Amino acid sequence: MAGITSSLSMLLLLSFASILLIGRSTSQNDRKAYIVYMGNKRDEVSTSSLYTSMLQDVIGSHIGPKSLLYSYKRSFHGFAVELTEQEAEKMAGMDGVVSVFPNQKKELHTTRSWDFLGLPIPKQVDGKTIESDIIIGVFDSGIWPESDSFNDKGFGPPPSKWKGKCQASTNFTCNNKIIGARYYRSNKLFGREDIKSPRDSDGHGTHVASIAAGNLVNMASVQGLGLGTARGGFPSARIAVYKVCFGGCYDADILAAFDDAIADGVDIISISIGGSAKSYFTDVVAIGAFHAMRNGILTSTSIGNGGPDLGSISNFSPWSLSVAASTIDRKFYTEVRLGNNKIYEGISINTFDLKNKTYPIIYGGDAPKKKANVDSSISRYCDYDTLDKKLVKGKIVLCDVENEGIGQLSAGAVGTVMQGRRPSSASFAFPLPATYVSLEDGGNIYSYINSTRSPTATILKTNERKDPYAPYIAEFSSRGPNPASHNILKPDLAAPGVEIVAAWSPISSISDVSSDKRAFSYNIISGTSMSCPHGSGAAAYIKSFHPTWSPAAIKSALMTTAVPMSPEESLGAEFAYGAGNINPHKSANPGLIYDIDALDYIAFLCGQGYSTKLLQAVTGDSISCPKGTDGKVFDLNYPSFALSTSSSNSISHVYNRTVTNVGTSTSTYKAKVSAPPGLSIKVNPSVLSFTCLRQKLSFTLTIEGTIDRQIVSASLIWDDGTFQVRSPIVVYAF
Repeated sequence: MAGITSSLSMLLLLSFASILLIGRSTSQNDRKAYIVYMGNKRDEVSTSSLYTSMLQDVIGSHIGPKSLLYSYKRSFHGFAVELTEQEAEKMAGMDGVVSVFPNQKKELHTTRSWDFLGLPIPKQVDGKTIESDIIIGVFDSGIWPESDSFNDKGFGPPPSKWKGKCQASTNFTCNNKIIGARYYRSNKLFGREDIKSPRDSDGHGTHVASIAAGNLVNMASVQGLGLGTARGGFPSARIAVYKVCFGGCYDADILAAFDDAIADGVDIISISIGGSAKSYFTDVVAIGAFHAMRNGILTSTSIGNGGPDLGSISNFSPWSLSVAASTIDRKFYTEVRLGNNKIYEGISINTFDLKNKTYPIIYGGDAPKKKANVDSSISRYCDYDTLDKKLVKGKIVLCDVENEGIGQLSAGAVGTVMQGRRPSSASFAFPLPATYVSLEDGGNIYSYINSTRSPTATILKTNERKDPYAPYIAEFSSRGPNPASHNILKPDLAAPGVEIVAAWSPISSISDVSSDKRAFSYNIISGTSMSCPHGSGAAAYIKSFHPTWSPAAIKSALMTTAVPMSPEESLGAEFAYGAGNINPHKSANPGLIYDIDALDYIAFLCGQGYSTKLLQAVTGDSISCPKGTDGKVFDLNYPSFALSTSSSNSISHVYNRTVTNVGTSTSTYKAKVSAPPGLSIKVNPSVLSFTCLRQKLSFTLTIEGTIDRQIVSASLIWDDGTFQVRSPIVVYAF
């Protein structure tokens, strides 16, 4: 009996222990990576001891420093760690914590573009680029250092201010052009194609770095397409690489890169990455850009490729530059010629040469993979594993939508024609001969297929010609308004982002399809990822003339000199293009600037409802939010004006602004206002007379009246006969 009791007791103990282990295992499995952001907090206790103590309070005494994925301590404070949802909530309530949020995955959002913008080719001596001490930090998928765009011929040693490092390896070294390179992977998970170094296996990082600061490279092209001299906006700049993207780009890695880049000594940060955050201090790009701003560094960002929907913008903090994507005056076209000799023009980047040979053409809806229970309503889209190989092999396939071409290629097609192209669609490369035609032309091709027993076609190589309508905003470019601050206009401006020729990683497919083995040193791609480095390069160009200017001053110069765009031609008006299309050459000498310092942004955040306690943690300063700061949202010294209202309400609002004279020492500016019927916009005083450089003068702008449509556009120009300093004004009701 005693033995039975003992056995039962043992079974109960084992069962209880297993329950505890299962519970602990479940708890561990529920954990995911979070970022604990603590602002600029400084403490006598070492950061590692502080973070460990916090973790032990939340999780338990068994937790040590090795549990941290990252410890942010060079430029701001915080850490990344795996927590359960309950532990994250408890951590968020601890003293000194600004925010706690999941480590989310963000996505990566030229031979002609800089010429089109009117930026002169920089001077060279004996064919060498004249070096500069400006450093652009590029956050992306790495870089291909052997590219001619990053040759360091003519460059001396890195500037003495540089405090960064090069994570060199057997397959990667820096030079006097690429002066620093790091890579980040908090979860330590690497794919088969990933390279554990700053080397770029994707191509995207190489592309954006060369747009911002690539050397002059003659005769650059994609097999003859876009032939010309490739160059960055500021070729004499040095590049610091921060590889944060391995397939995706995780928040913890991006924040670690900001922590390093600020301390390393970069002058400009370029980040063509975005997510879906809607508040400033739960978004790592906004957080990093804020601390960069406090250290005199402007962050240039892409606004995303979610257009043309209003409110689709990402990266909208007022202390960063938010860049939309516009076109340049070059367009790529690809023709399909049918057996009846009719030719239809589509778009793509097609380097394949079918040598005018014709092939049978079939409609995807007539080739369903019936063994996989696919019918024509599915196969017409030509998705992967929906087409019958026996029917498709050796033929050109007509598909009802644009896709990557994988379904057609895997089914053995020799080419594809896709339909649905709109006038503002951009050209892309595909892993097989391809063109993207309009619905009307697609319908004509479909009719031809059904009109004859043996329909045939061929797809020609891409050709290029001038686009007389450029610039206009790309359809894919995301739109405002700003989801966090409705009365701050975003985006700030637009820059080229459509069909841009720039350097590429030769081990990466130009079509982003792994089975496509074409190896090129340059590629033509589109996205706000391409417009962002145009902003970065232009900002570096201004910085070279005005090294002491604040990030806000540089942004002001870019915005107030931008070329106005037409609200009738871009869905969303100012929410599509901000101040207009970037004009880098003119921006170096803007006449007046709207400057903003860190305390101005703090007053703005107070007006946004952020508490004194939170802002003290963010800044590490003993600041306080005074009562009655609501108006500070409108009085942030921004170079544009936005007002969110109701269409049924009468408007009456006053903005306060201050401009600084950076043009000629003695000058008189007169206000010129353009306003639509129904709105009265008055400026007081309407004349500003400056007697010296750096003099500051203030004015008020008053908007009164009503609006009869969703978005109403206006503008203010300060004009002294030499400089025209333009600010967009938008009043809207959503």
